[in-house]
Amino acid sequence: MAAYKLAKQDSKTHSIFATKERDMASGDLQSSDVLEDLRKQCLARGAAGIKGLGRTFCIMDDDSSKSLDLQEFQKGLDTYGVTMAKERALEVFSIFDKDGSGTVDFNEFLEKLRPPMSNARKQIIAEAFKKLDRTGDGLVTVEDLQGVYNSQHHPKFKNGEWSEEQVFRSFLDSFDSPYNKDGKVTQEEFLNYYSGVSASIDSDEYFVTMMRNAWKL
Repeated sequence: MAAYKLAKQDSKTHSIFATKERDMASGDLQSSDVLEDLRKQCLARGAAGIKGLGRTFCIMDDDSSKSLDLQEFQKGLDTYGVTMAKERALEVFSIFDKDGSGTVDFNEFLEKLRPPMSNARKQIIAEAFKKLDRTGDGLVTVEDLQGVYNSQHHPKFKNGEWSEEQVFRSFLDSFDSPYNKDGKVTQEEFLNYYSGVSASIDSDEYFVTMMRNAWKL
């Protein structure tokens, strides 16, 4: 009889844990789904989509705390044109507000939002940025591009329509959000941009080769 009760108790305990595991798994799947939805909306805007959302969040960060409360977070999504119900936005926010402080670190958020990349891809992206950032101040500007990026072959420079600086600005704009162009590219923004490019390339070898050829690394 005692053995029967113990077996019954073990069975009940196992059932409780199994239910909790199912609930946790279901929650993980829902979290994954809502994050993937946001990621797809950003990537639909092109390679600079995630970078552009990051720039929008920076603008919302009035106190330069590098964190956003729920209202700022929702406003950032709306400003960037992300279609997401408030309940879904709250779900995304809650994923990152793990300590219940009511704020999220948007650099951490953007890191999670980026499509997964191997270390080999991250390393080659970092090498390319380092080559561009000649001053080593963590920003790529028009001044950095002089002597690194050749404007002579650009068609608008060749026909006299653009100056060298205009060519450089156009080049920097390609890494920028179409809504917030400031002529400066941070390493984080550069990584966000190439995470969008990376998402469409399956092979690490091909991606690394593409980067080496593009930047003559």
